[in-house]
Amino acid sequence: MKKIFGVIDPLPENSPEFLQGYHSYYKTPRGYHKRSLNSNNGWSKQTNTSMMNVRLFHYANEIRTAVMLVHGDKAHSLYMGKDAYSNMIKDSKYTVNKELVIIPGATHTDLYDQKNVIPFDKIEKFLKDNLK
Repeated sequence: MKKIFGVIDPLPENSPEFLQGYHSYYKTPRGYHKRSLNSNNGWSKQTNTSMMNVRLFHYANEIRTAVMLVHGDKAHSLYMGKDAYSNMIKDSKYTVNKELVIIPGATHTDLYDQKNVIPFDKIEKFLKDNLK
């Protein structure tokens, strides 16, 4: 079996929307980089399998520092941001400096470089309010 690293290319016609977004970013001049794992066959054949055994969100509600999560409402990863945010504020005494921002109409890759979509004003306010 051939191992595939990075974003598949050529992209099959029936690919899910999120994969089409990755392809339009990582496989074009828009986001291509010769050392990017997503742009080519990668520079590492290792996986993140060991992370599957880590309970990443178990202590999220103990995070004291400011955290802003920004997701597009069309991002396939939105549920991850919602889960992370929920875990950070559940039974936490450190909720004042946590924020989940959901951008209407935005996909995952839109927030990489689409300046008209990225909420710079909200990010700037959050940083000014929380990095004193």
